[in-house]
Amino acid sequence: MKRNLFSYRTAAVFAFIISILVHFFFGVLLWFGRTVMLADGVRGLNESSLPQLRWEWFALSQVSVFVFSFLLFQVNFWILKAELKKNRTLSIIIASVIGTVIMTYILLHVQIYIFDIELGDYYWQAVSGNMIRDLFLTVIIIFISQILYLSNKKQQIAIENEKLLAENMKSRYETLKSQVNPHFLFNTLNTLSTMIKIDPDKAQEYVQNMSSVFRYTLQNKEETSLVEELKFTCDYCLLMKIRYGESLGFELNIDKQYENYLIIPLSIQTLVENAIKHNVISKRQPLIVSIYTAENERLIVSNPLQEKKEAEPGEGIGLANLVERYRLHFQTEPEVSCTDGVFMVTLPLIKPQQL
Repeated sequence: MKRNLFSYRTAAVFAFIISILVHFFFGVLLWFGRTVMLADGVRGLNESSLPQLRWEWFALSQVSVFVFSFLLFQVNFWILKAELKKNRTLSIIIASVIGTVIMTYILLHVQIYIFDIELGDYYWQAVSGNMIRDLFLTVIIIFISQILYLSNKKQQIAIENEKLLAENMKSRYETLKSQVNPHFLFNTLNTLSTMIKIDPDKAQEYVQNMSSVFRYTLQNKEETSLVEELKFTCDYCLLMKIRYGESLGFELNIDKQYENYLIIPLSIQTLVENAIKHNVISKRQPLIVSIYTAENERLIVSNPLQEKKEAEPGEGIGLANLVERYRLHFQTEPEVSCTDGVFMVTLPLIKPQQL
């Protein structure tokens, strides 16, 4: 939730701090000796009433500085919230100086009225002394208000930049997702077309299994649990088994502790599809695709490298698309390796609480 730096609470907190600091030194003086206001030129005072009056005057002065600072902060905040494009600083200075003169005069006379003190020849001394103090406070208040304003603007710019970045990432992610379903649909229908010509009975069984597969692909999810993705992948593997028979096999070894971890939808299926698409599959050279979990919250999909002499035509969006979707949504990427004749892709598994 965005914090409002220009609130009554902020003004009150800073006004209280300023009033405490201003009177810290005067408090020491009031404890050890007379103040200027209690000099010999002030009528109506005697030594017996002096200690009590010192603290009453100090308390009222403390309140006066607090009220002065609070009101002046409000003047600054009001101008800053108005977001004036021109003469903002000049407007603050003029309004602050005018406000300082008015409030200093009023607050001084409130003190004089409450304590029924006649300053006599010391009147203009008192006015000028309070005015100098309050103008000094005005400079401090303007400075603090400007710091708050710049801090608030910096925070707003950072939030807007994050929103733009998030919207951009979401747009890119949605574009990548929109590529997946047509790609998957094209490949599945292409397989069905081939099977209809070769084995109509298997083609009919293939169509029946397609419904559960496509139901999953139509879900508009940015992430899914590993157990749901595996169920969908198994349905897809059944379709592929109908097509390739004993020439294609799958090995599944999943640790149950990872079943509720998160994964990008269609990620495992994409890797299985890539393995089938780019490798030779025959009775003499069957293809075994292994899907298993490993330590450090990883899932691995591997297959022996049995590259076709002539690569099948494709759009080249499968693995690259998956890597980009992982990077945008989880800020991590799958690892791709090929060692000792085995092609392997490692997918990070994400704890739900990490999101």
